[in-house]
Amino acid sequence: MNRKELLKAIDKKYEAMGQNPDVHLSGLLHAEPMTYWDFAQVDALLGLQTQRTQLPDEMVFIMYHQINELLFKMILWEIGQVSHEENIEPDKFVKHLMRVSRYFDVLSGSFDVMGEGMDVDQYMKFRDTLTPASGFQSAQYRQIEIASTELINLIDMRFRDNIDRDTPYEHAFEHMYWQAAGKDFKTGKKNALLVNFEKRYKKELIDFMKDYNKVNLWTKFKQLPESYQKNVDLVNAMRHYDHTVNIDWVMHHYHAAAKYLDSGKGNAEATGGSDWHKYMHPKYQRRIFFPELWSEDELKNWGIDNIEGYKTLSEI
Repeated sequence: MNRKELLKAIDKKYEAMGQNPDVHLSGLLHAEPMTYWDFAQVDALLGLQTQRTQLPDEMVFIMYHQINELLFKMILWEIGQVSHEENIEPDKFVKHLMRVSRYFDVLSGSFDVMGEGMDVDQYMKFRDTLTPASGFQSAQYRQIEIASTELINLIDMRFRDNIDRDTPYEHAFEHMYWQAAGKDFKTGKKNALLVNFEKRYKKELIDFMKDYNKVNLWTKFKQLPESYQKNVDLVNAMRHYDHTVNIDWVMHHYHAAAKYLDSGKGNAEATGGSDWHKYMHPKYQRRIFFPELWSEDELKNWGIDNIEGYKTLSEI
């Protein structure tokens, strides 16, 4: 686009907004040039790490989780481009799903940062200072799950038979699988981990459930024309995403936790006090976003053998 065309396009843009393009051009004349540190907000970003102890490896732990949250935000950004697109085509659906899967690949591979990057002795000390905070309390990760599938697939396995689409959101929230990490279902008492989380995020998450009830990835897929639902690339991308999130990433997280919590040093409970083995391992809670895209045998063995080398449709 040459200068004349560019100025014409600028005029058209601002006139359509009911604004004088000359004012904006005048403002550009006085604007400071963009720098990397301004664009990436480097100073603000590097000022967000505050240690609670004098143990050096706590800084690794803090920054690692902040990086996770940035990646979670990227994932939600990609999911939103599928969920809020009218009449989405398979190619666009696949493109964003594969982006999300790559972000989770980064998350999966990053567990070595903690697994090999923190001394066990230091971790077992500073984790007590962080109690009852826990990665469980990542609201963005809960949003990713809610935006990916129908709520029934996130309900604790023990309660799914009594919950359906007509169940009030509040009731569904109280029976999400991750409640098992913060609630004694014999007494109904919630621990500090869950109480603090709900005080901060419960209303926001219930609103998010309502927003994504009919536009989550699984519902969005099932709303597609039948020919699109049979698109091999799309189905493979759905399966790949499901496996990447609910087995690969979870098992990497599980093994990283095991290095520290099964070390024999300190308290072997998760930071929030949950039975982390049963909470984290996919074979217990059977988190599956797109159950109808898996065979009966694959569902039966979900998380047991890690479904190593699971087949794409083109290989079956």
